[in-house]
Amino acid sequence: MALKSIFAYRNLRQSVLAVGQALAEDDLGEARRLTSWHLVSRDTSQLTAEEVAGAAIESLAENLTDSVTAPLMAYAVGGLPAAWAYRLINTTDAMWGYRTPEFEQLGKFPAKLDDALNWLPARLTGWALVGATGLTGPNGPRAVQVMLDQHSRTASPNAGWTMSAMAGALGVILTKRDVYTLAGGSNRLDVAAVRRAVRLADTCVGIVVAGLGIGLVIGGIGNSRERTNR
Repeated sequence: MALKSIFAYRNLRQSVLAVGQALAEDDLGEARRLTSWHLVSRDTSQLTAEEVAGAAIESLAENLTDSVTAPLMAYAVGGLPAAWAYRLINTTDAMWGYRTPEFEQLGKFPAKLDDALNWLPARLTGWALVGATGLTGPNGPRAVQVMLDQHSRTASPNAGWTMSAMAGALGVILTKRDVYTLAGGSNRLDVAAVRRAVRLADTCVGIVVAGLGIGLVIGGIGNSRERTNR
């Protein structure tokens, strides 16, 4: 139960689906509010319905790393203490890691440390998302191409891997005004795209959990044999 409480994927998933439901009901104001409250720090008050859908998908893709892969990897390396230490650093970055006069100095160290800790998990999650795309449809090659070509377009050294993979997987353009554009295709950004993104994320999480779980089992068997042979 202690480890389970670290993972925020269930809440992330529910928040994204709630935004999709508000869009399905043509309630743009509520969709903007939910997106701002649960998913992004940007001002959503002037976003179009397509931009709200895109923001929800971007947040889903980016947060696959720090809600699932990174804490699981930390647990695999150092057990619950390492997993909780990762969560503390990640939460500190989320609270203070902003480039504003108020938080510039306070947030710089946790932001850099969070980037370092997420470097490998983000890339593994990007490839897991590519794998999920291949399992659920024909867009795997496009997801690979867009991820490899466009992952560096975001300011974060890590977020672009999963976000660009998702853009390619869905065949959509994910953009943040005046910041970045991840061009995965010309498909519509709508409720259907949000729901497809959630299905892809579910499959990606399954791949990550299964892969790391198998790794833990193999590692445990190896350690057991080593102790037996001593």
